[in-house]
Amino acid sequence: MACDLILVLDAQSPREVTPVLRQLQGTVQWVKIGLELYTAGGPDAVREIAGLGFQVFLDLKLHDIPNTVAKAVESASRLPIGMLTLHTSGGREMMQWAVKAQQQHAPNLLLLGVTVLTSTSAAGLAEIGVPAAPADQVVRLGRLAVESGLKGLVCSPLEIAPLRAALPAAVSLVTPGIRPRDAKADDQTRVMTPAEAARAGANFLVVGRPIFKAPDPVQAARAILAEIRERP
Repeated sequence: MACDLILVLDAQSPREVTPVLRQLQGTVQWVKIGLELYTAGGPDAVREIAGLGFQVFLDLKLHDIPNTVAKAVESASRLPIGMLTLHTSGGREMMQWAVKAQQQHAPNLLLLGVTVLTSTSAAGLAEIGVPAAPADQVVRLGRLAVESGLKGLVCSPLEIAPLRAALPAAVSLVTPGIRPRDAKADDQTRVMTPAEAARAGANFLVVGRPIFKAPDPVQAARAILAEIRERP
């Protein structure tokens, strides 16, 4: 199963990440633009970074009433993006409306359902009234997302195996919470190394600080890619 790397852009302006992105051209294909950068720079930030030759994963985690989410998907489809996220906890109807908008306006856009955030522990779920363990809640929401028409999910690396067992093989799994063995976990609580996640069945690995904070970002990215490709 093919597995690729997505670089997280934690910044408030494309100018903050452009020097590193220029170094990484030809090494990394995908970048993730999240709420911080999108809120600060808006659609122009997406266009500017896509203009550098990268494929963009727009991680907005949409969660609202069905019509609003569908309209947001329609608006986002006008941008040069390849992936877009929404929260599966928004429910079946919301996801179905989102899928319909995606199919009508951006047939090649991969809508990804966010299940349980990698910063959320079992205790955190219990605090919001969810008694299930993270893995059980991820599988429950993953099944609902696929039934609603989504073709991909975002999940912790620890939930890759149960999702692969429960869902069709064609479902794409995008996995944050990836840390090389010598990197800090930071605010992630459910983590794996790149090789472990690739072996488990992830299609994309999402990595940010271990590359951007490295003395040599290109060398760090190449090391992660080598670990993915050389897995037994």
